Amino acid sequence: MWHDFIGEFAERKPDYPAIIDKTTRITHTYRGMAELIQRWGEYLHAQGIGKGDRVVWLAPACMEHILLFFACARVGAILVPLNHRLPPAELAGILELVAPRLFLGAIDPPTGQAFPYVHRDAIDLQGNRTPAPAHVVADDDVMLMLFTSGSTGTPKGVLFHAAMIMANIRATVEADVLRADDVSIVNTPFFHTGAYHVFLLPLLSMGGTLLLFDRFDPGGVLQAIREDDITIFWAVPTMFQAIRDHADFATTDFSRIRCLLSGGAPLNVALMKAYHARGVPFKQGFGLTEVGPNCFLLDTDACWQRPDSIGKPMRHSRVRVVDEADNPVGPNQPGEMLIGGPHLCQGYWRNAELFRSSLHEGYFRTGDLVRFDDEGFFFVVGRKKEMYISGGENVYPGEVEKQILTHPEITQAVVVAVPDAKWTEVGFAFIVARAEVSLTALRAHLDQRLVRFKHPQHLRRLETLPLLANGKINRVGLQEMARRIVASGEAP
Repeated sequence: MWHDFIGEFAERKPDYPAIIDKTTRITHTYRGMAELIQRWGEYLHAQGIGKGDRVVWLAPACMEHILLFFACARVGAILVPLNHRLPPAELAGILELVAPRLFLGAIDPPTGQAFPYVHRDAIDLQGNRTPAPAHVVADDDVMLMLFTSGSTGTPKGVLFHAAMIMANIRATVEADVLRADDVSIVNTPFFHTGAYHVFLLPLLSMGGTLLLFDRFDPGGVLQAIREDDITIFWAVPTMFQAIRDHADFATTDFSRIRCLLSGGAPLNVALMKAYHARGVPFKQGFGLTEVGPNCFLLDTDACWQRPDSIGKPMRHSRVRVVDEADNPVGPNQPGEMLIGGPHLCQGYWRNAELFRSSLHEGYFRTGDLVRFDDEGFFFVVGRKKEMYISGGENVYPGEVEKQILTHPEITQAVVVAVPDAKWTEVGFAFIVARAEVSLTALRAHLDQRLVRFKHPQHLRRLETLPLLANGKINRVGLQEMARRIVASGEAP
């Protein structure tokens, strides 16, 4: 059952800091936060928002992402925080799918939309103070919808219901990952699962404190470590690399840091060891939007000996590793990881069939290849799916190819992943075109169609694409070719 822990701590320790907003320089105590949530609930009720209605919020990371999550729960609505960096065409497609009852934010929606829209500056929380009816959140009530793209390029709205969210919170707390007096950081975007679910909601459920940043700034993080008594936080590998590369890294005192956790992409062992050299327990986690995201745990003692491991499944995570025929594999044998448990999402918005096809006997097919050793420690080997991760962001080649093919000169396109020192992986595009197309020109064409991290970083024009005997494009051969080109330094 969903628990109003903000209201609880508003009574138990009203003046304790819950969120310190580093952008507005406002400290929100638990009592102050509870009052703002109540006002937001009244505002939503006055707008006619009720059970099952979708409320879209579009803005960079800010306090409203947190307040609206709890306020939507009060009226039974579903919060849909969207990527504020999406080009208009992508945003319009998602909004058509969501069909929001109300659109709020700091960025205007694309023109021609039929839903009510209120700009952030015009929202009046002082008026319409009619108390909202008390909505009792049931376990199967959907509270949050986050989008992750599909391999076909079709966005998928992942439905987070109350039982899923609470399972993640409880498992994180019970695993002794956090302490009630912890001070952590939120500097990842709220349209990703990590911002809400890795530490924010679990730590708030314990009465802890979080610093909220509107964007990632490595110097700002290091300053917060020095001045704000940070004890624990998580980020994606590219963020930790940027922190490591900052001039203040060598002189920052990390002695209060109990643990750093990386997620969202495989972690470079050399990077982990750089933090270990500073005496910081540094480890990687594993999860995904549809399940978790807190699925594995690597004990602090083990992180020094097994820096490349994601640890062992947490108590609530049921894990299978299977071969192509869905038969279990033994220790040290790679296979696809399937995860089940109470932290499995309810499904995909308006795409139940796609979600059902992603399940096997109640387990979700992650598409990730892993192995586990004789002691039960898990290691990520690769990805079965074509999806790759660039800077902690999932990129699906089918989505990118679809937009590349909107270029008037390009007739065929294939995108594969190649290693990259900064972003872990980036896209390499092979095209068949009527005329020469430069990488600069292609990226300019994609600017209004795809967010920048999805743009290919390398481009090669071919006369024809290699085919397999069955007539399908030989993607494996193209990926091998791309890696040879990058390794040889020939890539544009």
